[in-house]
Order: sequence, then structure tokens, then C-alpha cells
Amino acid sequence: MTTDKAPSAVLEDLQAVLKAHPLPPVDKWHPEQTRESRMKIASNGDWFYQDSKIDRMRMVRMFASILRKDDDEYYLVTPAERLRIDVEDAPFIAVLLAVTQQHGQLQLVFTTNMGDEVIADSDHRISIEYSHAEADPSPYIEVRNGLRALMSRSVYYQMAELAEVREGQLGVSSDGCFMVLAEAG
Repeated sequence: MTTDKAPSAVLEDLQAVLKAHPLPPVDKWHPEQTRESRMKIASNGDWFYQDSKIDRMRMVRMFASILRKDDDEYYLVTPAERLRIDVEDAPFIAVLLAVTQQHGQLQLVFTTNMGDEVIADSDHRISIEYSHAEADPSPYIEVRNGLRALMSRSVYYQMAELAEVREGQLGVSSDGCFMVLAEAG
């Protein structure tokens, strides 16, 4: 699928879609054309185009709404094309953690740097990774469709305070789901 519209017209169409539906159905779009975007998401969550930081948060949020992960690569996806984007670590950063109760169950509600709220549960799991044996932990929460948020240090420490040991494993519970952070001991 190709388009003869000017880039500004395509951008206006995309903004109209975003107003009607907060997250476009990128999982249903399968454009034939793939190009390089010359865009990057740094490990601290900053977005860049040709090594220049994108400071307009509305534009960054719009791009984030059409972000998709296919295999191990990230793309900005429209019905007409997909643009490859370099992601240094995770595309989002979890910047806030709220602890709530819902139906008698503890819920960990993470807010990303894009303003998305995610409740940790069986579909939005927490995981901890290490780049090597002596490395600091890299904690993540699944946001949507394979896109993760790296937890900021303060959010990680706040979550770690909620950890408990169950059957020899250290983890946290949210929305009835126990997520293992490490082996206890």
C-alpha cells in the first residue's frame, strides 16, 4: 500500500486516528514497505531524529502510539509503511508506581514516561535481567504487545520493598499474579 499524500497530510490523518482511538491498531497493519526512520530511543527514554533530541512531547507520544516490535526489531507502523527505529534498551521508562487494592487484591500500577498506566498481572509481567553476572539488575514491566518499560531506579526500589518470599523465591504479587524477581537466599 502506498500513499500519494504529503507527509503533513499523513501526519494529520494519523493525529485524527489518535484522537478517535488512543492506541491505533498497529497489530492489524501489515504494510509491504519498510524503510529506515533515522530515529532512536535512548536508554533513558529520550527520542532522537538524526541525533537531535525530539523535545515536543505530543509528537513523541504520537510516535510511541504507533510503535510495534516485530521479532527483535522495533518499527513505527502506519497502514502505508513501517519505519525501523533503533531502541537502545526498552522503548519506555516506568517512572511512577502506585499500590492500590482492587477486589481485595493488591495491584501494582506503573505509569510510563508516555503516560500509559499498566497494572502488573499475568499479561503485563515484571521481569529482571542482568547483562552479566556482576551487573546491576534491569527491571522491566510488559506494557503492550512485546513493548516493555525499564523501571526507573526509584520505582524499582519502591517495588522491591513490596517483595516477599514464596516457596524459596523472592517476588511481588499484583492482581493475583506472583512474579518472581530472584531466588531467595
